[in-house]
Amino acid sequence: MSQPDYAQAIAHALYLLQAELPPTLTYHSLWHTEMDVMPGAVRFARMSGLEDGEIQLLEVAAAYHDIGFLFTIEEHEMVGASLAAQVLPDYGFTWPQIERIINLILATRLPQSPADLLEECIADADLDALGREDFLERSEALRLETAALGQEYDSLSWDKRQLPFLEGHRYFTAAARSLREAHKQEHIALLRSRITQGTPT
Repeated sequence: MSQPDYAQAIAHALYLLQAELPPTLTYHSLWHTEMDVMPGAVRFARMSGLEDGEIQLLEVAAAYHDIGFLFTIEEHEMVGASLAAQVLPDYGFTWPQIERIINLILATRLPQSPADLLEECIADADLDALGREDFLERSEALRLETAALGQEYDSLSWDKRQLPFLEGHRYFTAAARSLREAHKQEHIALLRSRITQGTPT
């Protein structure tokens, strides 16, 4: 049986994101998919010792995980999973493979509840920035996107919104915890300090 055309399936998703995503989506952008979630998911999967075949499906799921934003903000994961189910047969994917990809896309829904290690990898990759050095930059991109969608926050109010999210978040994979948890705790401490001072910079 021939292999699916993983590269073309991914290229299709990235083309749609580049061509059709609204520019107001400053966080859920092409960059977030292509340069953030896709490499992050693969990184965590390789560190976790997963097999190449699973990792290829994971990378496709990462490419499609936010494609629902082309159509809706609410329940975009469900819409993205539906779109993946429609287009992936054209690239040679079997239904069991497509089901796997659908479940991986849905594993990024908040609150996250991944069912296995592969789903944990994409869930952790989707929120990788919480423990990265560019956390404040990515947080600001999300604040601007939220404002463009009709909910505006000043810096202090945004910090107060972000803090409980970070405090309630946990990385599922040992790989993500080893790479990101320490920095995430630093970001929690920073947000607490800025809120206490009332003068975020």
